Amino acid sequence: MRLALLTHEPFYPPSGGGSAEANYLVNELTRRGHEVHLFCPDFPDRDAVAKRFAITVYAFTGWEMGRYTRLRSLKYLAYPGALRRLVRRIARDISFDAILSQHAISAVAAGKLKADLGVPVVMNFLDFLTGFMESWPGWAMPRFVLRRLMAYELSLPKRHAAAAVLTVSDELARRFAQTGYDRSRLHPIHYGYDAKLFPLTPHPSPLTPAVVMHGSFDTHHLGPIAIRAITDIALARPETHFLFIGRETDAVKNLAKRVLTAAPSAKLECTGFVPYGEVAGQLGQAGVGIIPYESSSGAHCAFVAKLVEYAALGLPVVSTPLAGVKAYFDGEPSVLFSAFDGVQFAKDVLEWLEHPPPQAESERVAKRVAAELDWPVICAKTVDRLEAVVS
Repeated sequence: MRLALLTHEPFYPPSGGGSAEANYLVNELTRRGHEVHLFCPDFPDRDAVAKRFAITVYAFTGWEMGRYTRLRSLKYLAYPGALRRLVRRIARDISFDAILSQHAISAVAAGKLKADLGVPVVMNFLDFLTGFMESWPGWAMPRFVLRRLMAYELSLPKRHAAAAVLTVSDELARRFAQTGYDRSRLHPIHYGYDAKLFPLTPHPSPLTPAVVMHGSFDTHHLGPIAIRAITDIALARPETHFLFIGRETDAVKNLAKRVLTAAPSAKLECTGFVPYGEVAGQLGQAGVGIIPYESSSGAHCAFVAKLVEYAALGLPVVSTPLAGVKAYFDGEPSVLFSAFDGVQFAKDVLEWLEHPPPQAESERVAKRVAAELDWPVICAKTVDRLEAVVS
């Protein structure tokens, strides 16, 4: 199979979230002997990386793309048109057997390319992108605009008659089905992690209570729930160390300012960017991993990567009750789904700092995650679906 793989994220190095999957997916495709042509924003050492992964890379160089680029939202809106033109130009000389899009932004281009090139399109939705904007303030995202954006994103599979749709969660698959898209073509594959990088690790109670969170730290990650919960924990147990593993974004700065105003002695630390392969070592310092996301359609449709990684390490987790991950982890004693309320969230974290779940339960869920969500398992399912479409 000669595959055109489309993404809006630089391929390497993975920056976290959905970007990590592409590397493992390419490995599985080439392992099976498929020819991968990757269309994505430019990234460092492109030629060396292409050789290492045994793929052909066509880099978009029109403007900088990435999680932390300036004017990110505007660039995301303009990218599908530019990506479509790039693929069409290359397709004059190369015939593709299928197109696989990663995320909604590339799905916009892939849908139009289906008509341009006459090849089947498989859309892989690793999140419900516009759904996260529900947690933005109204002045930043007017609600009448947001409703149209969300409806448009959910309409993409039906609008372009995608041959198959892979989703990160059952909740997201359900929402696509509500648009009238054929349920038999919807395949929830969840979201994985690298079991070699996140091995099960004993977590004896640290001498100093430590609470950890890692990721990209966008607005919906660190909103009012996180601010109130961390403030209450810091006031109740001033010795608690809060470790944020990732870039110091505006959301982190705002949280720190708000928390320190109410709890001046709060111990907050932000590491700055940490490579994906080194995150597990940082997480090992903690007693509890937290996911204090605000409620939004995007958050409910997510299969939160950090929860998978916390569970894989055997780290107890407190999360707001997000539908996507709750459907998978509900009932696991080491994963506590709290409330969309900072006061209650703080109480639950404090309880687990004082009385953590049995180590045996953390080890059991870690083994389940390793068996079901390791990247080779997830990517094998993805490539199986692709091969079924092409055949």
